[in-house]
Amino acid sequence: MHETLHLLAKTDFPRLSRSTLDTLQVNLGYKCNQSCLHCHVNAGPNRTEMMAGETADLVVAVLHARRIGTLDLTGGAPELNAHFRRLTRTARAQGVKVIDRCNLTILSEPGQEDLAAFLAAEGVEVVASLPCYSVANVDRQRGDGVFERSVAGLQQLNALGYGVDGSGLMLNLVYNPQGAALPPPQAALEADYRRELGEHFGIRFNHLFALTNMPIQRFGSTLVSKGTFQPYMALLKGAYRGENLATVMCRSMLSVDWRGELYDCDFNQMLGLRASLDGIARPHLRDLLMHDAAGASIRVADHCYGCTAGQGSSCGGALEAEATPEAAVRAA
Repeated sequence: MHETLHLLAKTDFPRLSRSTLDTLQVNLGYKCNQSCLHCHVNAGPNRTEMMAGETADLVVAVLHARRIGTLDLTGGAPELNAHFRRLTRTARAQGVKVIDRCNLTILSEPGQEDLAAFLAAEGVEVVASLPCYSVANVDRQRGDGVFERSVAGLQQLNALGYGVDGSGLMLNLVYNPQGAALPPPQAALEADYRRELGEHFGIRFNHLFALTNMPIQRFGSTLVSKGTFQPYMALLKGAYRGENLATVMCRSMLSVDWRGELYDCDFNQMLGLRASLDGIARPHLRDLLMHDAAGASIRVADHCYGCTAGQGSSCGGALEAEATPEAAVRAA
């Protein structure tokens, strides 16, 4: 696989610093039951990196010490970590909002038959990846049969109250472009998803998040292999919108890897760009018990243009709903 950090490190992206820390995004491990082309984590069934129990306990301690309101659990498939449910229960008991970034097919994996019911019982917000409402597009990007299993997972969640008005159970979907293109305007795409998924499958959901593919890991390597890395970077830079800087996700969150080490965002984690915290060389969760991350400088590189291009992109979807993305380069 082609590494891309050396292509991204030299940058003119504006300097950033963290304002307040209100979200801890924790990667529980890189093991996943899928291997998706756009995956910036390079997750898959053969990955073995998984967070240990003592590190999960430290996550809880930091949530309490820093009064952090949101725990965002990701992977891989975070549910495959043996401590996922204990961590979720403990955080919810502290009044912390918990987000599960779910690939939907995990709900039908052996041993996970009660997962959806567990998520509903704990009031976990589900952010579910569904890169298209077309079976052909989803299976092309994620593997044969993934669309059918994803629809079944969404229907299972709906049956428990997810996405239903008044239930309090939030179900948000995530869209990624099929190749080297910016996402279309989020509001219009969300309307298309509602129509297609509702009419054909009776599926309801709360919001759609449109995310830009990042030129790192598996997707970045594909760009390099096909000779479209530089055109894609030109697309991202050409669509830069400075107003998105105020709300990029790194301004209010920290990313934690499976070892407990700290990064400014999940993308920096995959590039090995560690967070800055009072001059500590390898900042770790335990350091947050004594040090405040507010005001710290954020490490940037050229991939940061992916979060500020067009309508903007974050783990919570588009930042500027009215912005119109530029034309796509040749699809990867």
